[in-house]
Amino acid sequence: MDYQAPSSQRRRCRRPLLLGACVLILLIVVCVCLGVAFGRRAAGPSNDRITGNFTTAIISKCKQFLGDENSSENKCEEVWDAFSKAYVGKDPCEVPMEAYDPLMQTVREKDACNRMLFWSKTKDIVHQFTEAKKCLLTLEDTLLGFVMDGQTWCSEKGSKETFTTGCPSWDKCERNPVRSFWNRASEAFAQAACGEVTAMLNGSISTPFNNNSIFASIEVKKFSGPKMRALNVVLVKTGNDTATCENDSLQTLQRVLNPSLKYTCKEVQRSKILDCISDPDRPCGDCW
Repeated sequence: MDYQAPSSQRRRCRRPLLLGACVLILLIVVCVCLGVAFGRRAAGPSNDRITGNFTTAIISKCKQFLGDENSSENKCEEVWDAFSKAYVGKDPCEVPMEAYDPLMQTVREKDACNRMLFWSKTKDIVHQFTEAKKCLLTLEDTLLGFVMDGQTWCSEKGSKETFTTGCPSWDKCERNPVRSFWNRASEAFAQAACGEVTAMLNGSISTPFNNNSIFASIEVKKFSGPKMRALNVVLVKTGNDTATCENDSLQTLQRVLNPSLKYTCKEVQRSKILDCISDPDRPCGDCW
């Protein structure tokens, strides 16, 4: 008959076998993980970081905005070229506002006198309003604003590519490509302000006119006459919000505003604006 070792001896024999099996499994897992990691690194940037995809998306949105306007002065390929030259190949924290100057000169926008709507901390309701009512338009309703809204982009020093991930956040560095673009586009939009201009500010916060906002730090500083005649503030309130048109920050707004411009302020309940948005036959003048 076959020899069978005592149970105590069999247990002693199994221990090194089990230990060896565990070590082997651990080595296999480590190798697989390293292989995946190195494989991804060797494959280079993921598809959403490849320039071509972003290029196609931007040109496509540009053409969507222009629609059938074959006579438009704006050519989407030229817009892309001017836009990309502002940041491609540059340190993502060293793209100044001025880098987008050629882009601003490339794009032609129609005059929108008496229809321009600025905003601060009211983006959602403002865009609900302009989508439903065509009487006013925001920066995001212009060609550049429409195309770039919600986009993220950057490059690297010496690179020829555009990246849409791994880019600096808004507050990480002041001269990042996204922040510089919106600052420059906002400046251009404000410089074009003409006639009576509307600004929708948030009455649910303590400082509706915040010095750190784009509206305060850039746009208001570019408002000037005689092309622009007045600034009409709509203070959007919810329920019993305490902010009023007498708010200290709005007093500051009046002081820093170009003295040649007329200033008005009106407190409006958010619910009233939403009711107006939902009624297609209601004229814009009745919304506040």
